Amino acid sequence: MSILFAEHPEAHQQLLPLTYTRPIADLRVGILTIAEKWARKLDAAPFGFETLPYLQEKFTTLTAEENTLWIVDGLLPDDSLIQAVKTLKPGQVLRHGEHPLAARGKHNPLLHTDYQPVSFEESYDQISYTWHIFQLNGAEIRKDFELITKGRTSQPITDAHTITYGSDIFLEEGAQVRAAILNAENGPIYLGRNSEVQEGAIIRGPFGMGEGSIVAMGSKLRGDTSAGPQCKMGGEISNSVFWGRSNKGHDGFLGNSVLGEWCNLGAATNNSNLKNNYDPVRMWDFASGRFVHTGLQFCGLIMGDHSKTAIGTLFNTGTTVGVAANIFGEGFPRNIIPSFSWGGAKGFVTHQPRKAFITAQVVMKRRNLELTEQDKNILNHIFEASAQYRVWEKN
Repeated sequence: MSILFAEHPEAHQQLLPLTYTRPIADLRVGILTIAEKWARKLDAAPFGFETLPYLQEKFTTLTAEENTLWIVDGLLPDDSLIQAVKTLKPGQVLRHGEHPLAARGKHNPLLHTDYQPVSFEESYDQISYTWHIFQLNGAEIRKDFELITKGRTSQPITDAHTITYGSDIFLEEGAQVRAAILNAENGPIYLGRNSEVQEGAIIRGPFGMGEGSIVAMGSKLRGDTSAGPQCKMGGEISNSVFWGRSNKGHDGFLGNSVLGEWCNLGAATNNSNLKNNYDPVRMWDFASGRFVHTGLQFCGLIMGDHSKTAIGTLFNTGTTVGVAANIFGEGFPRNIIPSFSWGGAKGFVTHQPRKAFITAQVVMKRRNLELTEQDKNILNHIFEASAQYRVWEKN
C-alpha cells in the first residue's frame, strides 16, 4: 500500500512560513514528521506528497492507484483513525462532518467528490496553525516514543556520573551521555543514533532528538521539546520543536517555539513566551493577512528555514520570522518579520537571494550537503511570493 499526502492551498498558506519550504505532511511534531508517523503506523511504503507546484519538483509524488491511501491537511494518526483508515475500501472517503480526512482510490479527495462517504465521529488532532506544533508536541513525543521503541531494547547508559529518573529512556546505537541528569518521570526521553548529551545537561521528558543531534554542556531542557537530525540545543529550552539541522548552541531562552531547518540563534538570543499582562497571545496568520488570537497564554517564536539571529537578539511574544531572514541589533523587532529581511528594531532592508544562497551554501556544506538548483528555485519563489510583506521595498 502507498500513501499520498494531500493539502488544500489555504491550509498550506495558514502554516506559513514553515510550509514555504515543505508540504504540510513534512512538518515535524513530536519525534517524527507527520508523514513518517503514518508510514510507520500503517507499515506502508512508499509515500509521496501532492503539494503546491513549486515544491513538487523536490518532494516526490506518486501515481495514484485504486488502493492508494490519501491523507489530508496535517492529520495526526491515532488508534481510532488508524482503525478507520484500514477499513476503507477503494472508492470510499472518511469524513468528519463535511471535512474529508482520508480516502482510498485514484483521485485526490480534496478535488473529487465522487467518493462514497464513510462517517468518522470521534475527535482527532490536526496541525492547522503553526502554534499547534508546539501545543501538541508533548503528546506526540509520547506516541512516537512508543511507536519507535516498542519491542526494542535501549543501549545502556554506561556513564557512572549520569543520574536518571524513570524508566522510559531510550538510546539508539552510538548515543552518548556524560554527567547529565535525565528525568523521565513526567514523559519519555529518546536519544537518536549518534546523538550526544554533554556534561552538566539537565533534560526533563517528554523529550526526543534525532540522529547526530547534540545537547550542549550545562543546558536546561524543560520538557515537551524535540529536535530532528543534526541539531544543537543549548541554554534554556521549553516546549519547542527544531525541524532539523538548526542550532541554538548558546545561553538564552527559547520557549513555546518552532524553528525550521538551517536556522541559527546567536548567543544570548531570547524570546518572550508570556505577555507581561498575561493576556492571550495573537500571532500573524498568512491565510487571513492579519493577527489572530491563538487562545494561548504561552506562545513564542515561529521561524522559517535558513533564518539567523546575531548575538543578543530579542523577540517579543508571538513573533513570526519568515525564510532566509537575518536579524540583529538592539531592541525588539516587529512581531512579523518577512522572508528575506535583513536588520532589526531600527529597520530592515531586503536580504537579496544571491547573498542568502552564499550563506546557505556555507552552512549546508558543514553538514556535507549542497544547496541544489531545486533549493534555489524554491527560495527564489519564496522571495517573489513574500515581496508583499516587505513594505520598505515600496517606499
